[in-house]
Amino acid sequence: MAEELSEHLGYDKGDVSGHGSGNSRNGVSFKRVHTDTGIVELDVGRDRAGTFEPQIVPKRSTRLAGFDERIIALYARGMTVRDVQAHLREIYGVEVSHDLISKVTDGVMDEMQAWRTRPLDEVYPIIFIDALVIKVRDNKVANRSCCLAVGVDIDGRKDLLGVTLIEVVDSSVGGWPVIATGRL
Repeated sequence: MAEELSEHLGYDKGDVSGHGSGNSRNGVSFKRVHTDTGIVELDVGRDRAGTFEPQIVPKRSTRLAGFDERIIALYARGMTVRDVQAHLREIYGVEVSHDLISKVTDGVMDEMQAWRTRPLDEVYPIIFIDALVIKVRDNKVANRSCCLAVGVDIDGRKDLLGVTLIEVVDSSVGGWPVIATGRL
C-alpha cells in the first residue's frame, strides 16, 4: 500500500523531488479488516491534502474480500510460507503469521478431500479426457502431465471426474494407461 501512495504522490518516500510539491506523506493510520480466517491489521498511508484513495484496501472497507484466495494462489504458485508472508508484507504492509497461512491452506485441503469423496453419477454419456504438460517444481523443475477427465451428465452439465499429475514419458501416449485403467 506504500507503493500506492508513492504512485499517487508521484515520488518515492525520501525522494527530494517531493519537497515543495504541495502534497506529501502524512504518516499512517491503523486499520483492522476482517478476512475469512480472522482479523488483519494494516498500516494505511495518508497524504496531507487527504486525496489519497487506496485501491487495494479502499477507505471505509472493513472486510478484505478474497484475502484467503490470494494466499492460496500464492501458495499454489509454489511460494513457501515465508515467501507468502514477505509478499503480503510488501503489498498490504501486514504481518501475517505462519499459523494463519497454514490455516488457510489446510482449509483448501479439507475442501479437496470433500471433493474427492463426493458421489458421482452412475452414467456419463460423454467423457472428455485430455492432458496439459506443465512444469512442476519438486526438488528440480520437471515436466508433468496434468490429466483431466470431464464427464457430461444426462442433463448436459459438465463435471470434473478426476485430475492427476503423472511424469511425462511420451507426450502422446505416456499417461493414457493411467487414465484408462481408472487410476485417475
